[in-house]
Amino acid sequence: MNVLKNFTEFIKKENLFQPTDKLLLAVSGGVDSVVLCELCKQAGYDFVIAHCNFQLRGEESERDEQFVRKLGEKYGVEVRVKQFDTAGYASANKRNIQVAARELRYNWFAEILQDSGNTLRHILTAHHLDDNIETLLMNFFKGTGILGLRGILPKQGRIIRPLLFARKEEILAFASEQGLAYAADSSNASDKYTRNYFRNKLIPGIKEAFPQAEENLIHNLQRFREAGELYQQAIDLHKKKLLEKKGAEFHIPVLKLQKAKPLHTILYEIIRDFGFTPQQVADVAGLLDSDSGKYVQSATHRVIRNRKWLLIVPHPSVSAKHVLIEQEGKIGFAGGELRIKRLPVTNGFTVQSVTDIAQLDADTIGFPLLLRPWKTGDYFYPLGMPRKKKKLSRFLIDQKISIAQKEQVWVLETDKKIIWVLGMRIDDRFKITGSSKNILEISYSRSE
Repeated sequence: MNVLKNFTEFIKKENLFQPTDKLLLAVSGGVDSVVLCELCKQAGYDFVIAHCNFQLRGEESERDEQFVRKLGEKYGVEVRVKQFDTAGYASANKRNIQVAARELRYNWFAEILQDSGNTLRHILTAHHLDDNIETLLMNFFKGTGILGLRGILPKQGRIIRPLLFARKEEILAFASEQGLAYAADSSNASDKYTRNYFRNKLIPGIKEAFPQAEENLIHNLQRFREAGELYQQAIDLHKKKLLEKKGAEFHIPVLKLQKAKPLHTILYEIIRDFGFTPQQVADVAGLLDSDSGKYVQSATHRVIRNRKWLLIVPHPSVSAKHVLIEQEGKIGFAGGELRIKRLPVTNGFTVQSVTDIAQLDADTIGFPLLLRPWKTGDYFYPLGMPRKKKKLSRFLIDQKISIAQKEQVWVLETDKKIIWVLGMRIDDRFKITGSSKNILEISYSRSE
């Protein structure tokens, strides 16, 4: 088998990159990544090597790093190395070691591409066909759905896998023919990692009952990939009909969603992009028959039932803090920006009726002002209701403000009195009157 010929033909067939592109090769020092380097060199591609030292295997990790540095000398290319405290990262972020290493690895690669100013165009990894068989089975058992059955794709964004045409035995044979040295990873023999268990235990066991299992799965990978394309086209059509983007939120009409079939599949493909799991689909579907205010949440978002809609909204920022405003000027905060200035009352002055501009009697207001998110128990005297104290929660209900929108409401107060519910209503106690001499004008620009 001519591995080099098949390598270049696969790249051309899948339109993975152009021959003139400069590439970033992810190189561990193992046989797969060493063969990737050799093939890129023989094909005449321009590349840089990147090596991650996860510091998980003691001296062996240091040995691999030195090996890769020498590999760069052999090919006359730049080598970039990053050492990670993988165990510490995994512990701090509650990840298993495999997930932690993957996150650290790809985040660093993305940083390199970004910092290169588009000089480096793609990240190449050495995943091969046997890896893809394992991924297919792992995704099947994890329940990732139709799209997971496609396995590893040759190209996902700027990540390229140009060895997906080759079996492991072909890679080993090529390394032997070319006399390539490589660093063996002792952890590959351990079954404590999920992929190794599939590789060393599960697949050999399946082959005892079905000797052609791997060949059949290889053929299925192509079928599933094509089926996935059709599936994605259908899902995209449903999303276009159902999702209405409003700022950082997505709104879904309940009646339309109830008529969509198959409901659970469509719903999963919508909410999976916001951190929800397959196990949460039934709970989200249950919101279709629930009262307003009920919600289901992921790590980053919530799906909220609000009257005739489901709203997908980001979690309210836990970092939203009170902002103390000492003087006039421009003030940025989590909800947007305020501009505060003091103006004299002049002949012909008329009060603006714009919701994002508050014009108040400056002489009734003293600095510092406090800007904060509203809270239960807040009350004020809405403009036009001078003797009627009103709870802010009731006011927001009367304004037909959705639950998600309520979480974005801020108030401005002086001396523990609310002077303005931003973008909505000023307090009647601070309005401009015929005897007002100075105006405090506050403009509010919302965050996108």
